Amino acid sequence: MRGTRITALAALAMLNVFTLAAAVTVARMLPPRLAALHIPIAAAKPVMRAGAVLTPAGKTTDPPALPTAAGLGALVATTLPDAEVGPQVGVEVADARTGQVLYSDNGATLATPASTTKVATAVAALALLGPDARFSTSVRQASGGIVLVGGGDPTLAVNDYPSSDYPRPATLAALAASTARALKAEGRRSVRLGYDTSLYSGPGMAPGWSDSDISTGNVTPIVALEADQGRLTPGGALEDSDNPVNFTPRTMDPAGLTALLRKDGITLTSGPSPATAPAGAPVLASVTSPPLSQVAEQMLRESNNVIAENLARHVAIATRLPATFAGAADAVRTELRRLGVTTPISLVDGSGLSPEDGIAPETLVRVLEVAAGSSRARAAITGLPVAGFTGTLSPGHSVFGGVGGAARGVVRAKTGNLTTVATLAGLVYDRSGSLLIFAIMAPRVPSPAMLQTAAGAIDAAAAGLAACGCR
Repeated sequence: MRGTRITALAALAMLNVFTLAAAVTVARMLPPRLAALHIPIAAAKPVMRAGAVLTPAGKTTDPPALPTAAGLGALVATTLPDAEVGPQVGVEVADARTGQVLYSDNGATLATPASTTKVATAVAALALLGPDARFSTSVRQASGGIVLVGGGDPTLAVNDYPSSDYPRPATLAALAASTARALKAEGRRSVRLGYDTSLYSGPGMAPGWSDSDISTGNVTPIVALEADQGRLTPGGALEDSDNPVNFTPRTMDPAGLTALLRKDGITLTSGPSPATAPAGAPVLASVTSPPLSQVAEQMLRESNNVIAENLARHVAIATRLPATFAGAADAVRTELRRLGVTTPISLVDGSGLSPEDGIAPETLVRVLEVAAGSSRARAAITGLPVAGFTGTLSPGHSVFGGVGGAARGVVRAKTGNLTTVATLAGLVYDRSGSLLIFAIMAPRVPSPAMLQTAAGAIDAAAAGLAACGCR
């Protein structure tokens, strides 16, 4: 036993000797090997000094030279001839940094704005309601049944949208599933179903709208409860997708919950039929829209008329005005005045679909200035289409989709067009780096056949703003 212990100790001693010898050998070899690998090491003193990234406090840099009125006038004369855009074109260009008006021609004259109206609606809604506001659709208890209550969510869908769609809408499918669970928890498997659209009042169509606006897929009558914005597939089913270029006729029927409830095991004894939920009726289930910032961006990007009209109604509700077209138009104007926009504007709807709307170019410029300077309304800027890339400024999505050249990726603007109206309002960096806010309005295009030509001329003017110093 003693011999075994001595042998083990001797072996451990020898192992230690070999380990120390190996360590010494490696230590001698390591410096030249590491040097050969060129491993980075910290320098003993600075090798080079970085230049300043930000201007030091107390020092200022000269802003880029601004375009002159003469330079801008020459651009307008070259790119916007009456033969292409018609008479009484209104143009205003301002410096985004200071608000200084650099050029104005018919800038204070009311002109048909078409969908550039949506910028005014977006700014009013975002400033008043806040970018995090959401709209709820609920199912409430009623005597002997349940009532589906419309909350004016313009993005409400029947089923989930494809995963590529953004924003993600609330769905009737989710609402039906929650309602069925609540009913079953109460031991109820059959109910009477009503639907309540009383949040809004008045006619469903604005002055100046026509039935063709529905048959061409531009809009539906505005109600507080609607799914998929009334968009239909070729087979006649509601389209569970955000498809802004679906111009098939839209349905005017209110959204229904019947089939979804049946799928979830609830039998309907009657309905769906019009009803009004009693004040304070208990909520069985509810779903909420994406935040207003996302909804407003979607509206501007794809020039969505249904979303615009719903947002205008919510502005009316928040200001305690009637949730009608007239009340909504008045509410938007009132909110803009509160924000300091006192230049000419006359509205009969919130989308600009009506040819009876009127906005001066200087008003659109002022609204965009408010949005650029407000954290609450910032989505009215970030939602603007980007030339050549997104929304109605991308190829195939509007008459303005051909914009190119220096404007690509540099111009962000809201498009607008009716039969003989073409408008564009937004922001652009010019060649000198100045950020300009502009509005170009052609309210009297010579003929419907000239609309594409007029839009192309306005595109060229926007590209000209990006390409020139205009001095």
